[in-house]
Amino acid sequence: MKLLGVFALAALTTLGADLSGVKTVYLLPMSGGLDQYLAVRLAANGAFQVSTDPAIADAFFTDRIGSNFEQILSDLNNPKKPTASSSKISKDGTEDDQDAFAKPTMQPLSRGKGSLFLVDRKTHVVLWSMYAKPKSSQADDMNALASQITSQIAKDRKPH
Repeated sequence: MKLLGVFALAALTTLGADLSGVKTVYLLPMSGGLDQYLAVRLAANGAFQVSTDPAIADAFFTDRIGSNFEQILSDLNNPKKPTASSSKISKDGTEDDQDAFAKPTMQPLSRGKGSLFLVDRKTHVVLWSMYAKPKSSQADDMNALASQITSQIAKDRKPH
């Protein structure tokens, strides 16, 4: 029985270490534009550095997980390089690499349900999660939710 307690304590310690190891985050598009409000709050309070480049992020914030999320992570972690056949010569004689800009924008696939996840970029393990629904999709409510989320992250990052 004591051994089980030791393993449980080790698991809790490991979880805290994972969250404290996150320095830079990338925010995936979220319902109601929550990603934009959250980026402002995270950057303002210094909880994490917010990156616009997923390749340098330690973790991703998302409001949905599952197979679609796994596909997005795969695409972000393994970007496709333009091929020589994708380059075309435009009418003015310059090279026109249309495929470099042909990436579809990532839009939320459905309305968020109030869950938020911080997922490790390399392992795809959920490091932190929270449930909090905004009162509405109005700017003030989304900003208040972002503030609530960053406050909770700040509390959860502190050593216990």
